[in-house]
Amino acid sequence: MTGWTVLAADGLVTLQDRGRPGLAHLGVPRAGALDAPAAALARRLVGGGVDDAVLEATLAGVALRAGSSRWVAVTGAPCAVAVDGRPVGHGRAVRVPAGSELVLGPARAGVRSYLAVGGGWADEPVLGSRSTDTLGGVGPPPVRPGRVLPVGPADPAPPGGDVPGVGGGWPGEPLLRVDPGPRLDRFAAGTLGRLCATAWSASGDADRVGLRLVGPALERVDDRELPSEGMVAGAVQVPPDGRPVVLLADHPTTGGYPVVAVVRAAELAACAQLRPGDPVRFSRAPRA
Repeated sequence: MTGWTVLAADGLVTLQDRGRPGLAHLGVPRAGALDAPAAALARRLVGGGVDDAVLEATLAGVALRAGSSRWVAVTGAPCAVAVDGRPVGHGRAVRVPAGSELVLGPARAGVRSYLAVGGGWADEPVLGSRSTDTLGGVGPPPVRPGRVLPVGPADPAPPGGDVPGVGGGWPGEPLLRVDPGPRLDRFAAGTLGRLCATAWSASGDADRVGLRLVGPALERVDDRELPSEGMVAGAVQVPPDGRPVVLLADHPTTGGYPVVAVVRAAELAACAQLRPGDPVRFSRAPRA
């Protein structure tokens, strides 16, 4: 394996794959790419496997020196992509010669861009995954300049196919389908309806752990402290200030704030791309 050298990483850049499912009982979050469909698309474009790791870049850009000739693809939040200063496509496979410089610019819309390389980023797995868990510190550390990222073996043939313009940003107002939470009885009657009727916006206080929302406080009728209980990605917790927080991939495995609703897994990719001030609404999911 010949490594690629990180020349610049201006914001949070992490390695992510499909995460570590099944370890919550040990206190280990799943982690994994926040925008899972965008990460999966990047893998497919370079002919990679479903478990290959990708780079997740948050808002800012990243630059690398290719240690070997590989196909790469960038998906998710739209950004400028260049090889040795030459603009190349977003949402398609691009061949990067050995020794060339690959640069991803800041996200122009949305938040998180994904960079896949043929063969996958091949850091040593931790507990079966190459994902960086920013809460528990499990897995590879965040990517910094000077780090050399190993890559796995890859087929030199072009993978074929492109989807220019796919990914990036969420035009309009995302609608997150939710099911009632297990602690709905801690809130005033009709709270789930108010949650769904309110025009919320994304707070600037958001990361891979959770997305805090701005809007009117949800009224609790039972303020007794809850014992810590298991949490899942998509749980809508309500802290004492009454503003909901949607838990994301690096969420703690237990928590004591009451959960008013749970966002369905298919909707969580939208949360990964919301910028501060972006609007978002909830909708009660139909019963199965």
